[in-house]
Amino acid sequence: MAKKISLIRSANLAQVDYAYASHVPAGMDLLFLAGACPLDQEGNVPSIGDFGHQAKICVENLKQALKESGATLEDVVYTRVLVATQNQEDLVTAWDAIREEFGDHDVPSTLSGVTVLGYKHQLVELEAVAAVESQGK
Repeated sequence: MAKKISLIRSANLAQVDYAYASHVPAGMDLLFLAGACPLDQEGNVPSIGDFGHQAKICVENLKQALKESGATLEDVVYTRVLVATQNQEDLVTAWDAIREEFGDHDVPSTLSGVTVLGYKHQLVELEAVAAVESQGK
């Protein structure tokens, strides 16, 4: 039987659109993924100025990295969303695009506005930690 992570919600804290914590059972390996950037295969940042579309590209790139690690979005136990803006509306736009891609898998997340990200015209970056059943060595 495959082990599964648990998302933990709270009846005593504000009702939000993400879990407050996640539990990784024993026997699972953690995957720490590099920040997924909105890069195309040529290394360019498309959708200049479009927070929502760049966020969706980040999720697509994250999915590919997860796939190559033997995981899926449902294996993600934590995310951090970095958005290069001082405008809260831009953060919400990026957040909403990422939440839509994750669907019902509402993992614990941190959303932060930052001054600048690593690539020219980059507005969003998505960090993640995932857990997969250990293959044993």
